Amino acid sequence: MRNPDFDRTIVLIPARMASTRLPGKPLADICGAPMIVQVARRAREADVGRIVVAVDDQRVFDVVKNEGFDVVMTRQDHQSGSDRIHEALQAADPDGRSEFVVNIQGDLPTIDPAAVLASLRPMQDPSVDIATLSVVIDNEADKTLPHIVKVVGSPLSNTRMRALYFTRATAPHGDGPLYHHIGLYTYRRRALERFVSLAPSVLEKRESLEQLRALEAGMRIDVEIIDTVPLGVDTPADLEKARALLAGRSL
Repeated sequence: MRNPDFDRTIVLIPARMASTRLPGKPLADICGAPMIVQVARRAREADVGRIVVAVDDQRVFDVVKNEGFDVVMTRQDHQSGSDRIHEALQAADPDGRSEFVVNIQGDLPTIDPAAVLASLRPMQDPSVDIATLSVVIDNEADKTLPHIVKVVGSPLSNTRMRALYFTRATAPHGDGPLYHHIGLYTYRRRALERFVSLAPSVLEKRESLEQLRALEAGMRIDVEIIDTVPLGVDTPADLEKARALLAGRSL
């Protein structure tokens, strides 16, 4: 079902060519199409709003444009993905028509379109500044891995919580589920604009987690709980997994 706020929503997909573990990642072939194109197709399937890809390389720009998607060129020296999508937002929507900004990372070619739609649900509450996603951690080993970010939150319903903290540590202590944070965000436009105006915060730098800047500034982040963790493509092995997952689909 189409997002009822379709005309007020913009989906921004940042894509950086620089990747230590997988050089040229946005253009890596997955089932006959570059990865960044596959991500844009998943966003189109979600049907939540206008789609714009934010790139920093002319080769990626040309590929995306030739596929018929909107694309904007951004600087190569951004320190964070939020800074890149803010620049892209200003270029793609200078008149401020988009109230909701969905940020889908450019390395999620198998993202479930339903997950994209889920990230917009918390925005029905006008007090929410930013929305994001999480999944219950089922694998015991994952609970102690620092590269799996955990979200600590106060339950609002069976499928939503208000974020209190994000951490690479195992938290919270005691009985109960732990939640794996998924880095897909939906911002109110004014929240994104405020966020990028803030200096990096103490806890953000300590944990190397950008979203802590928002919490330290008193911004509200709600978390929608979904069923599966999308595959992020960071290594050649991840790329092969993505190819296997998408093989046989009508893309």
